[in-house]
Amino acid sequence: MSSRFVRACLRQSVDRTPVWFLRQAGRYMPEYMAVRKHHSLLEICRTPEIAAEVTITAAERLGVDAAIIFADLLLPLTPMGLDFEFVNGEGPVVHTPIRSAEQIAALRTDRAEELQYVARAIEKVCAHFAAPRADGDELGIIGFIGAPFTLASYMIEGGGSRNYIEAKKLMYSDRGAWDLLMDKLVTILIPYAKQQVEAGADVIQIFDSWAGALSVSDYREYVLPATTRLVQAVQAMGVPVIYFGVDSASLLPHMKQTGADVLGLDWRIPVDEARTLLGDNVAVQGNLDPITLFAPQDVLKHRTEEILRRNAGQPGHIFNLGHGIVPGTPVENVIAVAEWVKQFQV
Repeated sequence: MSSRFVRACLRQSVDRTPVWFLRQAGRYMPEYMAVRKHHSLLEICRTPEIAAEVTITAAERLGVDAAIIFADLLLPLTPMGLDFEFVNGEGPVVHTPIRSAEQIAALRTDRAEELQYVARAIEKVCAHFAAPRADGDELGIIGFIGAPFTLASYMIEGGGSRNYIEAKKLMYSDRGAWDLLMDKLVTILIPYAKQQVEAGADVIQIFDSWAGALSVSDYREYVLPATTRLVQAVQAMGVPVIYFGVDSASLLPHMKQTGADVLGLDWRIPVDEARTLLGDNVAVQGNLDPITLFAPQDVLKHRTEEILRRNAGQPGHIFNLGHGIVPGTPVENVIAVAEWVKQFQV
């Protein structure tokens, strides 16, 4: 509780708005690209020393209030028996997509221990940031997992998708198979999250990156029950949960029903409108359009301060982007945003 980031997640009083960035350790940062010259993305994720180094370097370079462990949403697919790789120009590729009830039945849920390398990386990050900073605040440590729908979409589509045709076909046509897949994902994600919490993660963020592809009715019927089970299981471990989805403004009141402590906002809805929609018993995170980081600094500063003004000093706001930093983003602009947030006075 000596972390302003954690206090903000719990809607408690803080001296200023905490700030961190989605995908703050990534391909826009020269230090990360230097590591990538020698290691693949999966090698970095699966090597605790390197994953911790990348996590620490980004948090220190940017001067943020939280470090999110360097990992990937799809890591649990491997112990479930589904191999994948990252292909240049294509992103993640699952070579044998799940398309049948038989394939779903064959998925394993008893090998979460194989993911312990993420917990080991968190331990190293926690050890590095054990001492309070100059202002007396402790850096927050964020672990994360993918949400059941988003992981299922990758497993069924075989990668990213524009329309999620195969995922929705299975969802609509075989409810038993769909529910079994949701259950198996939750079953492996719970111990995976627990490993991260036991290693020292202060908060777990659940990424439902593709939930915005769903209608409100489909989200409520096919996704909300499993996601709620996951959120509440993680909260029972004693840490707050941030739940984030892209293009999810229409889903926010329903995402709130998971009971998540914080809802991540994408950039399509103003913070004040989101807070009116959600009420005052949930914190919010966001929500600068990541492409604004390419703007001239006067424009960027105005947009940053606009979000802070719209929040109007209400408790339970964490400044962030409305999605991840993209390659080519000027690092100096990311650093500047963090500094402007720290300096801002309502």
